[in-house]
Amino acid sequence: MAKKFIFGEGKISGYISIFLSILAFFAIFCFKFPELLTTSDLREIYTAEIMRSVLFTVIIISFLFALLSFILSRKKTLTIISFVILTLTIYFEGLTIQGRAVEKTSWSLGLDWLLIDLLLMSIIFIPFEIVFPKYKDQELFHSEWKTDLIYFVVGHLLIQFLSVAIKIPAQIFFGKLNLEFIQNFIDTLPFFIELILALFIVDLFQYWIHRFYHSFEYTWRFHSIHHSTIHMNWLAGSRIHLLEILVTRSFTFIPIYILNFSPITFNTLIVIIAIHSVFIHSNIKIEFKYLKYIITSPQYHFWHHCIETKYYGKNYAILFPFLDIIFGTFYLPSKNWPSGTGVHNGNYPKGYLKQFIYPFIHNPFKFILKKTETTDR
Repeated sequence: MAKKFIFGEGKISGYISIFLSILAFFAIFCFKFPELLTTSDLREIYTAEIMRSVLFTVIIISFLFALLSFILSRKKTLTIISFVILTLTIYFEGLTIQGRAVEKTSWSLGLDWLLIDLLLMSIIFIPFEIVFPKYKDQELFHSEWKTDLIYFVVGHLLIQFLSVAIKIPAQIFFGKLNLEFIQNFIDTLPFFIELILALFIVDLFQYWIHRFYHSFEYTWRFHSIHHSTIHMNWLAGSRIHLLEILVTRSFTFIPIYILNFSPITFNTLIVIIAIHSVFIHSNIKIEFKYLKYIITSPQYHFWHHCIETKYYGKNYAILFPFLDIIFGTFYLPSKNWPSGTGVHNGNYPKGYLKQFIYPFIHNPFKFILKKTETTDR
């Protein structure tokens, strides 16, 4: 079990400093190799000057936390590690690096998306999990947090590659469906209406592919990797098998591509889904009241991940609970939460690579449910 961090020991500031210094170090490579490491969609949103300012700020804050750790901690190991990374970052022009014109490429690794999202998600959700935890005894850094971090990294690095892998076939196979009338209608919509429509379409398609994963033993093998975590937190939503990522993004994003939603709508949709997915998996207890029927909450999604077999097969929607209401899979009992999360009698190996291989060759459910325990999951 992970050890609890205590304020005043210098460990928290030390780890924060190391975390920020690592982000700053890898951000340098985005400046040096933008064609290979940055996504074209994101480059349309931010400028090099904005990213230089963010990089400079992160370096300074990291240094201040390292200094605080040095003052508070008896052991200086964390401070030394942070100072070494910061020294390398500054050596490779972290404080003076300049942006440049970027040549257009067909695909790239999404290192910029990974670093930005990791920074923002940790800033937003870690404090919330500390202040408003549902499960107060759960450690912030549980025994499998490193595995979930690898899932987070892999899913973000491949986002541009997967988008290209989906978009090109979609344009080839669906480009001749004569959908100009619908596409022109979408072009006339105000941005907010277009965004809501895009979110609804994505969630509708994702509802059914999600339900499909739960309906067949072989597809459930892969999807159950996502359900295998018993530590619901801001990283838990990233635990998704790579094959499932490709299939899900294909089924949910192809309608957006073929209906020709605007790039700004698509990019905004990606950001909203990314933030909300982290939120509903977070160890956060916030009362939604009547909003819980309009937008999904951690309580809502925790019931989907619940370990109690009799409540399996509920709450497939990622964004809009009314989809579950319409299709008869809604379950949200007042203010109650499940007793725990995970897969009943699931048998999974530890570590990213072992979990990647496992569904191809093994059934993680080497048991027979009693008739009274048989469920939709």
